[in-house]
Amino acid sequence: MPFKNFRHQQHGAARKHFALLLDPDNLTEASCLHLLSLSEAHPVDFFFVGGSLITTDRQAALIQLLKQYSSIPVILFPSSSLHIDKQADGILLLSLISGRNPEFLIGQHVLSAPLLKASRLQIYPTGYMLIDTGRQTTASYMSGTTPIPYDKPVIAACTALAGQQLGLRFIYLDGGSGASQPVSADMIAAVRQAVEVPLIVGGGIDTVDKVKTVLAAGADVVVVGNQIEKDPGFLAEVSSLVASYNVALDVHR
Repeated sequence: MPFKNFRHQQHGAARKHFALLLDPDNLTEASCLHLLSLSEAHPVDFFFVGGSLITTDRQAALIQLLKQYSSIPVILFPSSSLHIDKQADGILLLSLISGRNPEFLIGQHVLSAPLLKASRLQIYPTGYMLIDTGRQTTASYMSGTTPIPYDKPVIAACTALAGQQLGLRFIYLDGGSGASQPVSADMIAAVRQAVEVPLIVGGGIDTVDKVKTVLAAGADVVVVGNQIEKDPGFLAEVSSLVASYNVALDVHR
């Protein structure tokens, strides 16, 4: 189970994790192998594979490459039931609870249910929440939903709490691919206070300071994708920050 050691601690600080989001459309074999080499030297906890719009047939080959050359868990981050691949270790079963489009609340899940049952994928029911971070993203456009306003942390907290009460085991706050800014610290903190399940945060995290802010606000998993595609060296910086946070946590226990 890839997330077997992934637990939020209600009392006291929780360990932090780093997920590298890989978009099959944006990676060549050479660039993927380079990232794999970097991830061996600078630990990554999870590979999230997927995107809001997949336009090529590279996903299967990408996952095969990841499994061949790395032991890092590969978790699907699917935009539809078409992107289920049993080569992976698990799947974030995303329910778009920030929107009101039934297709992404339950529709795609109905289509994928028999496929998932027949697979050996570990299923992680996840409340997926799109946050307005300054411009429309592919995720909001493709889902036909309105993101939660950037300056409304109470709405985000209540939405996340409802997701937890419905039985979802993870909450994912996403500013979207290429977001102009990450989810605010106030919103992350409000959601962290509202729920006990692990909190994943991604979108627009493209500097060291933004990584620090997201972690300090309460994210259990920081997800970075676009910036590492542009600057692979950023992977080492994120990895080092997460490791430093966990070392400091161990020292103070």
